[in-house]
Order: sequence, then structure tokens, then C-alpha cells
Amino acid sequence: MNEKELERLLKALGNKRRLAILAYLKKVKESSVGEIASHIKLSLKATSKHLSVLYGIDALEKEQRSLNVFYRLNSKLPPIIKHVSNALPEYS
Repeated sequence: MNEKELERLLKALGNKRRLAILAYLKKVKESSVGEIASHIKLSLKATSKHLSVLYGIDALEKEQRSLNVFYRLNSKLPPIIKHVSNALPEYS
């Protein structure tokens, strides 16, 4: 991993909302955008943007089911993201 890739990953992970999303998905395994937005107390639009950033760094997998999109942690997390995920406290 070069410096530019590392910087992109660290910037994506350096946001409390995105860390809350990772912690929540670590606990529940899989959730829809609406459920995630509700649990982190954020609008659907803002939550979708955060999910897009996390998906862009391979932290998440997504699956479209009918009109809903469900997210879960990537089963093959990049090592640095796995380390951050393991360090996250349990989401309440």
C-alpha cells in the first residue's frame, strides 16, 4: 500500500459517524440503510454518503433486495480496517 492509498483509508476512517457505522454493523452483522440511519441518528442522505465512502475503501459489502440496500462488513477486510474495527467499542 502506498502513501496515497493509506491517506485515503485513514481519511475515510477518521470520521465519528463512519466509525459508528462500522461498530453498529460489527454488532448486528447486516442492516439496511434506513436501520443504520436510525441507529446513528442521521438522515438517510447523509448516512448513504458515509456508507458510500466505507464501501469505496472495501470496508463494506452491499446487497440490493427489492427497494432496500443492505450493508455488512466486508468478509475480507483490508488489514488496517480490520484492526480499526477490532478496536471499536461495542455500539450501544
